[in-house]
Amino acid sequence: MDLEPVIKSVVEHDGLELVDVNLVMESGRRVLRVTIERPDGALDLDTIATESERISRRLDLEDYEPGPYSLEVSSPGLERPLRPDRPQDFTRHVGTRVKVRVAEPGESPETLTGTIAAATERGVTISSESGERTVSYADITRARTIFDWSDAKRESKESREGVSR
Repeated sequence: MDLEPVIKSVVEHDGLELVDVNLVMESGRRVLRVTIERPDGALDLDTIATESERISRRLDLEDYEPGPYSLEVSSPGLERPLRPDRPQDFTRHVGTRVKVRVAEPGESPETLTGTIAAATERGVTISSESGERTVSYADITRARTIFDWSDAKRESKESREGVSR
């Protein structure tokens, strides 16, 4: 059974976005990991619990029987994966810092770290201190956003100072 379309229909019906679906073996048991998010980014625990129940119910209705498994539904977190098979992941994050693993044919794999300067249907342009580089989605083996903790600390400090004044 192709799980992604089944789970996607449940998640999108509730106004959420499906980020990823993975069925993995972990410590001798199957774990079905579903990652969801809200378009505005505000995903709370009640929403995650509700989606978990709805996804579980739908899988039962579809007679999904891979044997015993655990369902884990979560948000992508501060550093979320970007899927090269979904260019909209990259388009949505233009201006965001990322780490992208690239393996071009005939070349050694390398990791690019920088900011997404542009994203099209064919590839993404990463801007870094060494300049800009455009890579095809087909050459990306792994990508994720990078949360800048120094910016978060600075914003937190500024907001505390603003409150104490």
